[in-house]
Amino acid sequence: DEFVAKATEAAKGWKVGNQFDESSMQGPQVDKIQFDKILGYIESGKSEGAKVALGGGRLGDKGYYVQPTIFTDVQDTMKIAKEEIFGPVMQVMKFKSLAEAIERANNTCYGLAAGICTRDVGTAMSAAMDLDAGTVWVNCYDNFDMACPFGGYKTSGWGREKGEYALENYTQVKCVMLPLDSKA
Repeated sequence: DEFVAKATEAAKGWKVGNQFDESSMQGPQVDKIQFDKILGYIESGKSEGAKVALGGGRLGDKGYYVQPTIFTDVQDTMKIAKEEIFGPVMQVMKFKSLAEAIERANNTCYGLAAGICTRDVGTAMSAAMDLDAGTVWVNCYDNFDMACPFGGYKTSGWGREKGEYALENYTQVKCVMLPLDSKA
């Protein structure tokens, strides 16, 4: 509950606006299709019983801006918990142990990225190894570097972008076997 209160307060200060304005933290959705898709997820969350702590709709009356949205009381079976939204929507789900959190996080067909907040390096590394995700951020989120590979597990993508692993997307390995001692 304390986390939700702090996250909600932080999100209230989230600047949504023109993507070319350097003070903006969130621009519009790329098109009406994505805009409508995100609003559909938000409506799904509401209809399935999740509670809206912040946002929950369109921002303004021009453009494809979506309010930063935070849901609480989210259950594992809800659509907003099982699918990747790719929009400004946070789903808060309580857990009793790290093992439970990891099991629930891995109980999905997706695995693009995960985030861990902890001061214990051992806990961070152990959880990062146990999570089925292509990127695991510790005490940060959405932090990228061109040298670090990015891509998901399971149905969250194929291959890796960025870093030397991205080169594998443009190469094809072939093995040719020719025995040198053959007399044929």
